[in-house]
This record gives sequence, C-alpha cells and structure tokens, in this order.
Amino acid sequence: MNDGILIGGGGVDYAEPQYLGLKYANRHGLIAGATGTGKTVTLQIMAESFSDAGVPVFVTDAKGDLSGLANAGSASAKLHEPFVKRANTIGFKTFSYQRYPVTFWDLYGKQGHPIRTTVAEMGPLLISRMLELTDAQEGIVNIAFRVSDQEGMPLLDLKDFQALLVWIGENRATLALRYGNISTASIGAIQRRLLVLENQGGAELFGEPALALSDIMATAPDGRGNVNILAADVLMNAPKLYSTFLLWLLSELFEELPEVGNPDKPKLVMFFDEAHLLFDGAPKVLIDKVEQVVRLIRSKGVGVYFITQNPDDVPEDILGQLGNRMQHALRAFTARDKKALRLAAETYRENPRFDIEEAIREVGVGEAVTSFLQNKGVPGIAERTLIRPPSSQLGPITDEERRELMRHSPIAGKYEAKIDRHSAFEILAERAEQAAAEAERAESEEEEAQAHEREYKESRRYSGSRVARSSSRSTRKSDSFGAKLTKTVVRELAGTTGRRIVRGILGGLFRGR
Repeated sequence: MNDGILIGGGGVDYAEPQYLGLKYANRHGLIAGATGTGKTVTLQIMAESFSDAGVPVFVTDAKGDLSGLANAGSASAKLHEPFVKRANTIGFKTFSYQRYPVTFWDLYGKQGHPIRTTVAEMGPLLISRMLELTDAQEGIVNIAFRVSDQEGMPLLDLKDFQALLVWIGENRATLALRYGNISTASIGAIQRRLLVLENQGGAELFGEPALALSDIMATAPDGRGNVNILAADVLMNAPKLYSTFLLWLLSELFEELPEVGNPDKPKLVMFFDEAHLLFDGAPKVLIDKVEQVVRLIRSKGVGVYFITQNPDDVPEDILGQLGNRMQHALRAFTARDKKALRLAAETYRENPRFDIEEAIREVGVGEAVTSFLQNKGVPGIAERTLIRPPSSQLGPITDEERRELMRHSPIAGKYEAKIDRHSAFEILAERAEQAAAEAERAESEEEEAQAHEREYKESRRYSGSRVARSSSRSTRKSDSFGAKLTKTVVRELAGTTGRRIVRGILGGLFRGR
C-alpha cells in the first residue's frame, strides 16, 4: 500500500503490514493506553511517517522525549538489536536511522522559539475558560471585548486587557445603561485571575509578533514535512493555559484555512498529548464548539490525534469523530476500569480470531490493538499490531543540541523580540492624560474667573454699588473632569454603530480570510 504510512505488523505472526491510509488521515485518530505501554513511541513513528510523506506535523511534548526526532537513531543504542529484530518480524525492509526537520516552540521562550497570540485573537470564550470565570465574570469579559472591538482599542497583551477592565470599572454607571449591570467585585475577581496567570508566566503567551500559521505548515527543502514540537513539560503545570492554547490553535486553523474537501494527504497533522486536560472542567458549550471544530476541520485538510490514557477521557461526541484508533494496553483494576475497558473494546470492528477486550488487556509494551479507516471511510477490522521501530533517536536530545538547532532554524530571530504596539493600554493612557489636562485647564479657568469676580466685587464695594451673586462657580462645576469623561463615553458609544469585528466559532477574531 503506497498511499499510507506503516504503523506496524499485524496478523497471527505480525507479518501483515498495517497501514494508516493518507487519504483518511485527516479523519482524526486516538492513541490511548496506560502509562508505559508505548504511546509516545507510537506518536513518534507516526510523526516520522507523516514527515516522510511531506505532511507537516505539530506535536505537544509533555515529557520532553520527542525532541529525539531531531537526531537519527544509532546502531550503538541499547535497543538497536530489538529494533532490527522487530523490523524483520513485521517486514519493514526499508528500516534505517535518520533525523527529521524539527522546529522547537515554547510558550515561555526557553526551550524553543516563543509562540504568541493576542488577547483579541484568543477571544472572550477561551479567555474565560483559561481564567475559570463564573457566568457573571464571563459577561464582563464579553463587554470588554465588545468595547475594544467597537472603540478601536486593540487588546494585544495582558496590560491592554487589565487597563480596559480598569476603564470599564471607572465608567460602569454609563456602560451599564447599554450592557447591563457591571459589578466592581467581578472586575476585581478577573483582575486577580489575570495576576495569577501573569505570575505563572502566562503573560508570555500574549503579545506580538503573533504566530503565523504558515510557519507550522512548512516543509523542508528536501520535501519532508516539518515537525513542530511544542515544549509542554513545564506547561503541564498550568493545565488551563495549555488546553486553552491548543484549543485556540485548533480554532485558528479552522478559521484561516480554505476548504480542500478530501485531499490525497493532510495539509497538517496535530498530536495533542494529555488530551484529557483539554476537556477537564470545560463547560458543555465549549465542548460542543470543540466537537463542531473537530468535525468540520477535516475538510480543511487537518488531522487531529488525541493521546490519552483512557478513551473515556475524551467526550463521547468527539470520540465518535476519531476514525483511526491505536489502543495500547489498559489495566482493569477497578470496576470503573473494567467498564472503560469494555467500552473501549466495543468501539472496534470485531475480529473473529481474538477477543478484543482480552487483547486490549494483554498486549505488551510496543503492541496495540489498531483499526484504521479503509475504502469509503469504513473502519478496518481490529488487529493486534506490533508497532514499527522509530528511525529517530529514542529519548531527548541535549540542551546544547537543542540550542544549536534553534540557532540554525529557518525562523530564528523572527519571534524572539517582543513588539509593544500602540494598543488599548497606550490609547487609554493618552485619554487619561488628555482628560487630566482638560480638567487642569478647566480648574485654572475657574480660578481665574473667581479671581476676576473677587476683583469686581472689591471694585464695586469700593464704589458702594451692590454686587449680584455670581453663578460662574456652580456653572463651571458641571464641566468637571467626571462630567466631561461621561459625556465623552456616551458620545463615543453613540457613534459605533456598524463598526463591529466578526468573531469565529470559538470567539477568536475572524479576519476576513
């Protein structure tokens, strides 16, 4: 089969090659199994195979092991002989060691090139998910984004968002007439969550230059797909940040890429490790939207593969979209485990040669029960499969090797320097300075008028004439700073009709693709 990637060998003696057809690789997939059963190696050999087929790959490296893709395996490695034996067993005659074109990314900018987006592109839904906000607090976030969109105040980084929330709090009485009640307690709660996010290093995610999707969909000069590795070992300590970023990336691809129907091979394949973190605690409305994106993004040529310990970690509606399955061993020690094992077995097309539930429980390290879509997208019969050996290095590369690869990367220097563009923070600061200057000028005019009034009274008293009570002080009080600012807000809000920015399915900016 020349239009597929070799996963391993199946059948009674593992002599029957098991392929994942490239034509159906964008129908998504699942790699599941208990810790230590070989999920990471399966992910690694799939990334290699897709790269060889000219398909760019994006993987999250939760343990730091996948950096070995950048180095070739070695005949001096401890597992060399077992690998050669396995290759011979499954008939993998072209097995050889080689390195792959790799680009390292890191939200914190330490183990890879910085990867950023803007607050505006992330959108209110995902921001609220990341901050774990209540419905009332999420409502205020939506107000902030609406005001930002309508008033032309770009939300690029966290300080922009924080400044706009302060402005909304100061002008809540006026804004409430249009958007409903705005609680200072809710604003304070959002600001505290932003502070926690900032302390966790999350501020590094937001800003410019923002990630260009073309940089993760590139191919190497030799035609192989580039393998993009997101360092996620530290990121795992901030699971909401991790999951929100991945969901944003998925939604950006959905919004930006054109429809391609059913391509001969995917335009991009994404592997999301620790997939349960994407859905833990997620509200139903978000899961519904993710399910919609997963269902439709295949027509954009993107394949999504979730890696997790148990298929039960993935919501049922999304699990039903994953046509290609690689199930490593599941251990059934509790009643819940036994139920999960039974349900996992029921998702496979039966094979009369063995009991699937028993096979899932008994497969060894480096083995899996697999099922891949075949002609017309029909699920293939389940097979016990011996996973092929990797061609790249098993295990991580050294820090020095990583730094050297980053120095010679095609995008070296593109994202390293953060840009602080004129945005909401600067706009609001300028407005505050202007309002303060106007207030100072009004106060100066008032003092000058009072001085003239005193001089006039003195002169009239000296001449014996009666002086009428001046109303200039009370008149000018109406022109105080607060009154001027309120008038400005009302005037600006009244002029925003029709100036709205359209947002995509997960709330991110839809930029008129």
